[in-house]
Amino acid sequence: MPQKDQFKLNRCRKNLRRDVGRAIADFNMIEDGDLIMVCLSGGKDSYVMLDILLNLQRHAPIDFRLHAVNLDQKQPDFPEHVLPEYLASEGVDFKIIEQDTYSIVTEKISADKTYCGLCSRLRRGILYNYADSIGADKIALGHHRDDIVETLFLNMFFGGKLKAMPPKLLSDDKRNVVIRPLAYCKEKEIARYAEYRGFPIIPCNLCGSQDNLQRQAIKAMLQEWEEQFPGRIETIFRSIANVSLSQLADTELFPFMGLTVNRQRKTELDLIELG
Repeated sequence: MPQKDQFKLNRCRKNLRRDVGRAIADFNMIEDGDLIMVCLSGGKDSYVMLDILLNLQRHAPIDFRLHAVNLDQKQPDFPEHVLPEYLASEGVDFKIIEQDTYSIVTEKISADKTYCGLCSRLRRGILYNYADSIGADKIALGHHRDDIVETLFLNMFFGGKLKAMPPKLLSDDKRNVVIRPLAYCKEKEIARYAEYRGFPIIPCNLCGSQDNLQRQAIKAMLQEWEEQFPGRIETIFRSIANVSLSQLADTELFPFMGLTVNRQRKTELDLIELG
């Protein structure tokens, strides 16, 4: 690799390590002795997540283990050899789980609709069960800052809910803790690093020519905003971590019904003003 490109690679890795390290510290994602199940799809995000976690593992002041997992969903023409060969070459402990979710999804969902919802639910169930079976302390997913902001707007625009994807999550059945080490990382930085490292990317072909139109529309909207107002995505992300419940309208999270004037305090203030 030319020296100039090596410099860019090192700088990119440093930025990602900083952001991942900060997310891990802020949310106590990894603790001493943890077994982290790292979910790999073959996309750029999961490759980068594993790479940075391996790098941090070598330098962290605590001991933790990494176990990489890929779910082979039996998609047509899926290159089954790519991930095992890569992981073996990196000396990573790994498991390939083979489950034909492709047939289930294509049978249940018509071709004119997106498969993503059912596909993700099936995948999540299989991975959660496997994590429980090996005693994994955490499940690491490769969602990054841009994914989280996109999900925020997807839920607002199409679901009527103010929620995104948290950097750390306890599953509904309380059996697994999910972490997103890339939560503070920018997608552009991840893409650059993946290109510099030359990871053998596997595209998701399950959807064929389908587009997740809602997410693509949100992504385009955010990219346009970012071009017009650089830093806007980062500002939106920061707002997720700076919530004022009293300034929203959820009656279950804030006691609006019980708000009353403190008349004694008001009288005291009036007397002070008169005095």
